[in-house]
Amino acid sequence: MGGLILLVLCTGSAAAKCQDAPGPGADWSGCSKARLVLAGEDLTGTIFRRSLLTLSDFAASKMAGANLSETEVSRTRFEGADLSRADFTKALGWRANFGQANLTGAMFVLSDMNRSNFAQVRAAGANFNKAELNRSDFSGADLTGANLSKAELARVLFQSAKVTGVDFSYSNVSRAGLSGLDLQGANFTGTYMFLAQVGGSDLSRAVGLTQAQIDIACGTAQTKLPEGLSQPKSWPCKEEED
Repeated sequence: MGGLILLVLCTGSAAAKCQDAPGPGADWSGCSKARLVLAGEDLTGTIFRRSLLTLSDFAASKMAGANLSETEVSRTRFEGADLSRADFTKALGWRANFGQANLTGAMFVLSDMNRSNFAQVRAAGANFNKAELNRSDFSGADLTGANLSKAELARVLFQSAKVTGVDFSYSNVSRAGLSGLDLQGANFTGTYMFLAQVGGSDLSRAVGLTQAQIDIACGTAQTKLPEGLSQPKSWPCKEEED
């Protein structure tokens, strides 16, 4: 009986916590909060761990240091939000919208953000290690020094992105749009580059590249390669249907 009473009390406490007003440092861990409208709110340091936040609106909100680990944020809006140092470890966010958000130092390790919008985000030093990001859009993003190692990046768009010093090691960038980029210091050790679009890109100061990787990528006469590597006869590749 004592254990049952304790369980009821704990459940009641958790339910009460989920009814707390939003604000800096609030603890909504384990809460079902789908379709929230909290655009422009101050949610600095809020704990959303293991919560349900699908179809919600956090556009332009202050969420620096927020904990969204293991939380579902599919189709949720974060446009222009301050998510610096936010934790999205193991989060699920299909088609989430982070456009123009501040993701500096944010953590997306082991997250599933397939088909999401990261256009024009500020994500210098962000950690996307082992993240699922297939078909996402990073156009115009600042990814300087970001960790994208062992990530799934098939068909990701990096048009006009800042990618100097990015760690792509052991990631899958097959058919990704990496054309026209300055890849100084980018690490491609073990990266799978099947049909990766590198036309006009400067790879001359990238590290870890091998001839075998270049042979299966898609470049042009304007692509610059590291010393010792040569453009394959298959360049430029024929256009393929998506």
